[in-house]
Amino acid sequence: MKRMLICAVIAALAPLAASAQQSSNPVSDSVKEMVAQHAKAIIAAAEEMPADKYGYKPTPGQISFGHLIMHLAESNTLLCSTIAGTKPPEGETLAETDPKDKLVGALKTSFDYCSGVLDKTDDSKLGEMLPMFRGTAPRARVMITLVADLYDHYSAEAAYLRLNGMLPPTAQPRPRQ
Repeated sequence: MKRMLICAVIAALAPLAASAQQSSNPVSDSVKEMVAQHAKAIIAAAEEMPADKYGYKPTPGQISFGHLIMHLAESNTLLCSTIAGTKPPEGETLAETDPKDKLVGALKTSFDYCSGVLDKTDDSKLGEMLPMFRGTAPRARVMITLVADLYDHYSAEAAYLRLNGMLPPTAQPRPRQ
C-alpha cells in the first residue's frame, strides 16, 4: 500500500517537474518532438504495407503508395534543408516503382537528416526569411509546414493501409504495461 502511494505521488508530481524545466527554445523543441513522433508512425506505416502493395492506388487518379513514400522522403529533405539554410544533400534519385526497401531506406534517411537539422535549430532565428516554394517565408513557417506535411501524409498512409485491410500504426492496440 505504501509503495502504491509513493508511486501515485511521483506520477502526480512528474508533470509539474517537467513544466518547471521550461525550454529556452519552445518552438524548435516542439517541432523536433513532433517530427520525431511522426517519423515513428510514418516509418512504421511504410514498413507495414506489403511490398506488393506499393503500386496500390485507391483510384486511377490518385498516387500510388510507393509515390507517397517517395514524396515523403523528398519533401522531408527539401523542407529540412530549407530550415538549415543549405542545399539538400545529394542522394539517389527515387522513383515510385523502386523496391520497398529502397523507398523505406530513403524515408528513414530523410528523417535522420531532419533530426540532425532540428538538433541544430533554435528559436533565435525563427523570423529569418528563407526561400520557400513561390517566394520567401520565415523559418518558423517552414518548420510548421514540415509538421503539417507529416500530419497530412500520415493520414494518407493510414487511409491506404485501411483500404487494404490493415490498421495503421496509431490505431493498433498498445501492449499493456
